[in-house]
Amino acid sequence: MNPATALPDSFTVIEHPLIRHKLTLMRRTDTPTPLFRQLLREISLLLAYEATRDLELEMVEIETPLKPMTAPVLEGKKLCIVSILRAGNGLLDGMLDLIPNARVGHVGLYRDPATLEPVEYYFKMPDGLAERDVIVVDPMLATGNSAVAAVSRLKRAGATKLRFVCLLAAPQGVQTFALARIPMCRSSRRLWTVSSTTMAMSCRVWAMRVTACMEPSDLTRRYR
Repeated sequence: MNPATALPDSFTVIEHPLIRHKLTLMRRTDTPTPLFRQLLREISLLLAYEATRDLELEMVEIETPLKPMTAPVLEGKKLCIVSILRAGNGLLDGMLDLIPNARVGHVGLYRDPATLEPVEYYFKMPDGLAERDVIVVDPMLATGNSAVAAVSRLKRAGATKLRFVCLLAAPQGVQTFALARIPMCRSSRRLWTVSSTTMAMSCRVWAMRVTACMEPSDLTRRYR
């Protein structure tokens, strides 16, 4: 992170050494595509750990091999992870390694060539969205327009407890997201990123390396 970059209080830059090391390996021009995807999967698991620090817990009675006890479990409906298609799927898979019971949603957006505004072409969410903690994932916060459009769409669909997680955040994207002032989760921390400096790779190259084509049937199988 550039020390001169001022971030809103609701943004969190994760400085974990393992994440920073893996991001450096991803940036290298000689990193093969299979390793690139593996590193992204590993980083996304670590990002999920950081972004879920303040999930609410409740106490329940359980039976252990020795005796009954009261122990903490996650409160409420299962967490929902929402991927902004298609690049978000690179973060989604790693997060599901950590939270395999999470429900999954997808938002598909493209940029209108005339207006440069995001246009929605796909939206599929699990039921009970208003009662779930929702984590929206996209590897890059570039201009921020797609992220704001996706989060705004989720708000209209009833989501109230939202978090946005990305790997790289450009200054313009940070500013766009902050100026949108979208009410998100109860925590003061709403967006988690690893780097807020100017991105070292283009959006196009990143998208080509992170994503793989998914058939509609692949998306459907993710819903429970």
